[in-house]
Amino acid sequence: FLMCPPAHFDVRYAINPWMSGDAPVDSVRAARQWEALAAAYRAHGHTVETVAPEPDLPDMVFAANAALCLHGKVFGSSFHAPERRPESAAYEKWFAADGHAVRRPESSCEGEGDLVPVGGLILAGTGFRTSRAAHAELQEFFGVPTIALHLTDPYFYHLDTALFALDDENVAYHPEAFSAGSRQVLERLFPRAVHATRDDAMAFGLNSVSDGRHVFVAPQATGLIDRLAQEGYVPVPVDLSEFHKAGGGIKCCTQEIRS
Repeated sequence: FLMCPPAHFDVRYAINPWMSGDAPVDSVRAARQWEALAAAYRAHGHTVETVAPEPDLPDMVFAANAALCLHGKVFGSSFHAPERRPESAAYEKWFAADGHAVRRPESSCEGEGDLVPVGGLILAGTGFRTSRAAHAELQEFFGVPTIALHLTDPYFYHLDTALFALDDENVAYHPEAFSAGSRQVLERLFPRAVHATRDDAMAFGLNSVSDGRHVFVAPQATGLIDRLAQEGYVPVPVDLSEFHKAGGGIKCCTQEIRS
């Protein structure tokens, strides 16, 4: 996993409905929560690398949005919001130092925020941040079938706020975050999917990371946690509520480096 310490994390602008600025960020609490997530990953056998945070990039902590790394190749980001565009270059420097060339998309695309590899496919969100044109670029780059899913609720502005891969065969998602046609696609592809309520989705329960057994999940998503346990997964609750103020959670803070 690649993460970015929250040294400069703050809510300085509003680019999604969560970023009201009414609740100031507690920087000390945010750092403590971020460290707890990194420690939880390490405690469960995962390697955590870090990229240096840069001043004036308060959302750089949300590493998932920087790229999609798959089969040793990296498809970078081209952020929709001007405030976040400098993040692309900062992460490209890290990937270059790690030996990866990065393909920066020509169209708006926000990395793992809207791109979820599962079952030999890439589920690709659109509607708010990532364009359909980027989906076509992505498929050409990786040679992996890419399935467009249309998001309709502004509170679930990225795919990773409405859906996550449980393993390579199944997903959890909130059906009402998607258009009617996209719901039908998900039902066909994942008939055994775990469905989350709006309450659990609004608690950032679907902004989770699963290693196929352990699911690092927001503790506020109590109903989803019960469902995951019933399905045989092992929930690992980690509170990232300070980051909810900017519309992010566990997955937003986690870029997965896939060989």
